[in-house]
Amino acid sequence: MKRTRYSEEQIIGILAEHEAGAKCADLCRKHGMSEGTFYNWKAKYDGMTVSDAKRLKALEDENARLKKLLAEQMLDAAAMKELLAKKW
Repeated sequence: MKRTRYSEEQIIGILAEHEAGAKCADLCRKHGMSEGTFYNWKAKYDGMTVSDAKRLKALEDENARLKKLLAEQMLDAAAMKELLAKKW
């Protein structure tokens, strides 16, 4: 996964500048990002506070960990079914 240049705090700060009245093009030029990136951030982080963003990040990490555990369990179950299906 690609590492971002900006932390959640910085992203929320940039979005707050936009809400305060700064134009999108000016913000993008100032911070060195594309308008597409800005609108992706706005879709994801709009209306959030820093603590909400940290909570979201923690939940995403936990969700990824749980998905990995589920995949491993399903793989083990499939292997056991295959083993038991063989005729001895």
